[in-house]
Amino acid sequence: MEMEQLLSMGFPSELAAQALAATGGKSTVKATEWILSQTSHPHPNNSPNGSSFQQPKLDRFFHFPSSKPKQEPSSPSNSPTQITTAPPPPPPLPHHQLLSTQTPPPSKRPKVFAPSPPSNPHNHTISNDEPLSERMRPRTIDDVIGQDLLLSQNSLLRSAMRCNRIPSIILWGPPGTGKTSIARAIVTSANSQGSSSYRFVSLSAVTCGVKDVRDAFEDARKFKLKNTKRTVLFLDEVHRFNKSQQDSFLPVIEDGTIVFIGATTENPSFHLVTPLLSRCRVLTLSPLKPHHVQTILMRAVNDPDKGLSKSLGSLGVDVSEDAVEFLSTNCDGDARVALNALEISAATAAARVGSEGDLRLASVALDDAKEALQSKHLAYDRAGEEHYNLISALHKSMRGSDADASIYWLVRMLEGGEQPLYIARRLVRFASEDVGLADPLALNQAVACYQACHFLGMPECNVILAQCVAYLALAPKSISVYRAMGAAQKVVRESVGQNEGVPLHLRNAPTKLMKELGYGKDYIYTPDNPTANQSFLPPSLQGYKFLDWPANNTGNG
Repeated sequence: MEMEQLLSMGFPSELAAQALAATGGKSTVKATEWILSQTSHPHPNNSPNGSSFQQPKLDRFFHFPSSKPKQEPSSPSNSPTQITTAPPPPPPLPHHQLLSTQTPPPSKRPKVFAPSPPSNPHNHTISNDEPLSERMRPRTIDDVIGQDLLLSQNSLLRSAMRCNRIPSIILWGPPGTGKTSIARAIVTSANSQGSSSYRFVSLSAVTCGVKDVRDAFEDARKFKLKNTKRTVLFLDEVHRFNKSQQDSFLPVIEDGTIVFIGATTENPSFHLVTPLLSRCRVLTLSPLKPHHVQTILMRAVNDPDKGLSKSLGSLGVDVSEDAVEFLSTNCDGDARVALNALEISAATAAARVGSEGDLRLASVALDDAKEALQSKHLAYDRAGEEHYNLISALHKSMRGSDADASIYWLVRMLEGGEQPLYIARRLVRFASEDVGLADPLALNQAVACYQACHFLGMPECNVILAQCVAYLALAPKSISVYRAMGAAQKVVRESVGQNEGVPLHLRNAPTKLMKELGYGKDYIYTPDNPTANQSFLPPSLQGYKFLDWPANNTGNG
């Protein structure tokens, strides 16, 4: 790195190597100072080739203040015999003095400044650099596909747009179902009703903080006073904001400064504060069906202005039905995944056209789609709601003794990237909670499964998990112990029996004093007298029955 910087400054390679060797080779600045000190008094021996070294122009790297060279006074023309010599130029300043003249002081390493690219004034034009999924966003509510229930003619959103009264809402749904597109389309459609009453401002909780949000609030207030228009503030990934950040929206929603639209993939009940939920309507988006995704893909193929052909320049594109069907059925309802894979497969086909000849048509085949998607996309989040949905499905399938469904949900979790030890821990719990005394060996199976998963890890432990899941699903079930625990906890927590002390005959008496106090008195050693009538509960709980066994040992619940 240091050698490349010295060469880029114009120093000869041999001189740069000598400078790095003399200064340790770890600092470009020190090497530059060494070269400048060596070249301040040029000498033929200083150059490897025996020629004097010409110092390169370093101002383009260090931004030194430019100084015009002083003109030397010319000799009088009427004194040809007088030989005058111009004073020698002053030696170059040491490097640290040169840097000290710069304001502000530079960093330790020299910086190479590249010219910034010119800004594009046409911010709202469609660019080839935009991905296909961005270009194909629906512009109006009528263009949205796959959310028929949410956007029906008598729906909340349609009625609100007809009345020009957009409410604050939370859009909750899986990725790629149209949350951002719907938010933009709501404003566009509402403004097209006759009066442009709203402006759209978009923020992302991933990249902005409270300061950015407050600046947006202030702009919304000024805009409302100046133009009598309200601001629709869209916040993507709203669940990433903490409690105090979410609370900052409450006053501006309440006084009407903004119309708030939040988008989240997580359950709002768990990730959004209650005051924010009370001020917004939560609207749920459904995962897209394969025929919905297929419609979106065909729209991208056939659109000449924003569609797939724009990604390929002058090339035409032809997409096979097999490729469209494969992408629509393997994207797991995520239109963005399907569109991105379609664009990648088209690029692959275009590269093949360029290598095969002068054909001007890129044909996207099934193999191109498979190569672009690589593997089936699975919607799964180990820390999100889908994580709990799938483990609940696995638990309830085993409880219902459906081994086929149990193995299916197990594989869904493993293919989604779930940790095998988490599943094994849940199986240990299930062995006692749902199988219990009906098959005490189930607990041994579950513990052995956990240990084997710990030893092996994925993918070798997948069959061990499947074996344990199948065993637990087919085993007889008893929740007697589980219900007994619940009944006893209720008694203790509600202080039934006043949580009185242990009866004296059940207490241990290791000392003489304790024996004199009656500890252990009248206790009957059961192995010597199995039929003896002896009470083990406190007097106030005599007759309580917690464990229902064996009369209901095979009951399900």
